[in-house]
Amino acid sequence: MPFSQVIMDVVIPATFVGPKVTFTSMEDPEAHLTAFHTQMMLVGGSDAVRCKLFMSTLVGTTMDWFISLPDGHVTSFPQLTKLFREHYIAIGLPRPFLTIFLT
Repeated sequence: MPFSQVIMDVVIPATFVGPKVTFTSMEDPEAHLTAFHTQMMLVGGSDAVRCKLFMSTLVGTTMDWFISLPDGHVTSFPQLTKLFREHYIAIGLPRPFLTIFLT
């Protein structure tokens, strides 16, 4: 699992309501991050909780990307969002180019 042991050890309470957004790579990655941040701002949660809940928004090939990260590599939510941006956002490329060459 790409999360550090510190993140893995955090338990999310069963009553915690996470974000209702998903990302399949066909959506705008920045819009996904904005929606996730907005929803998390409303419900709160630690850095580790944000990491785990962000992972739960990834679907299909985006989950495959996440799982392919090295074990223990992700140590914080800012780092996870940086990795996400680096993988899903290319400077100035139109969306069809991204779909063809980055997925």
